[in-house]
Amino acid sequence: MALQISATNPEHPALLLELPWQLPLEQWPEEYLVPLPRGISRHVVRYARAGDEVIAVKELAERPALREYQLLRDLDRLAIPAVDALAVVTGRSDTAGEALEPVLVTRHLGGSQPYRSMFETTLRPATMHRLMDALAVLLVRLHLAGFAWGDCSLSNTLFRRDAGAYAAYLVDAETGELHPRLSDGQRDYDLDLARVNISGELLDLEASGALHPSVDPVDFGTEICARYRSLWEELTRTSVYPAGKYHYIERRIRRLNDLGFDVAEMQIEHASNGDTVTFVPKVVDAGHHQRQLLRLTGLDAEENQARRLLNDLESWMATQDDYAPGDPLGARPEVLAHRWVREVFRPTVRAVPVELRGAMDPAEIYHELLEHRWYLSERAQHDIGLDTAVEDYLVNILPRARETLQPTAD
Repeated sequence: MALQISATNPEHPALLLELPWQLPLEQWPEEYLVPLPRGISRHVVRYARAGDEVIAVKELAERPALREYQLLRDLDRLAIPAVDALAVVTGRSDTAGEALEPVLVTRHLGGSQPYRSMFETTLRPATMHRLMDALAVLLVRLHLAGFAWGDCSLSNTLFRRDAGAYAAYLVDAETGELHPRLSDGQRDYDLDLARVNISGELLDLEASGALHPSVDPVDFGTEICARYRSLWEELTRTSVYPAGKYHYIERRIRRLNDLGFDVAEMQIEHASNGDTVTFVPKVVDAGHHQRQLLRLTGLDAEENQARRLLNDLESWMATQDDYAPGDPLGARPEVLAHRWVREVFRPTVRAVPVELRGAMDPAEIYHELLEHRWYLSERAQHDIGLDTAVEDYLVNILPRARETLQPTAD
């Protein structure tokens, strides 16, 4: 049987033909290989260079190779974080004419490392928990898309820090199944497999002395299940808010924040009976909100201030008629952000007289006003609006705060 390369891009076969397919993958010369960390795999896996691409090559039987190739393409179509499938190479044989196993070729995810290799370093426990949060997000996104992984583990997941965000990527879809919708039983089974696999790999790392002593492998595996369930509930429950009660949206965002997740995207669908809101979570690194706020608006703020202002900006943008994420005809986020600065942020800050602001910078003033608006809206059970919040803040809050800050006479 002649060598056959089934590829997603017509340019890839020519690049792949340069590789030594007549040799078993274990025998490939060093000149073709790229030394990158790999997780544990039941198959032989190597990283190699094909032209300007770094690729991952995995030997396995033809039927599972073709099946995984198609599943990875389906995940790409569904915008699920996973490695890109490039090709399946079949019809391989050695110089003696003996048949060799086919291979699946995927693109190496630049700047990524297997989760297992991350845990082999001296990571702080807090960083480890953020890594696991990102993995919980990946599992939720897979299940929302109807994909049952069947083999979630530290070795089958890639980690990448991208523009301040912690992101997890599926790297092995061999055991996966794509359905129109997963049942609760299918999700629970997939989650239990993840718990067992993750705890098992952490126990293995602990035995080798590579795991931080503060991390309990069994508790850690159990924790990801709890994080997953909290996130799944918060993301999937239907939320229909009465018109004008946008403080309910803020309450939902705060619950996600309390779970350790930030809202990277918010979609509001206007309906006759209210506004249905769905969220896409994102686990972010320190300083992410400062950088994002500065990029979008030019405002320089502390991290907590920036986070609060971005939440308000996102909520405001979602109410604008020309806000259409992904639509090339919609207003760009940067345009909407500068409109928010001009029409909302600056007028609100300027409503507080300069002589009453004291040492507070504009971002802190706006943050305080948002907090006061949230408190008053919760008490009134409807959104009171920024104007009312400013008036009440000037009369009832700011004078007392200034009295507290006044130095006492000796």
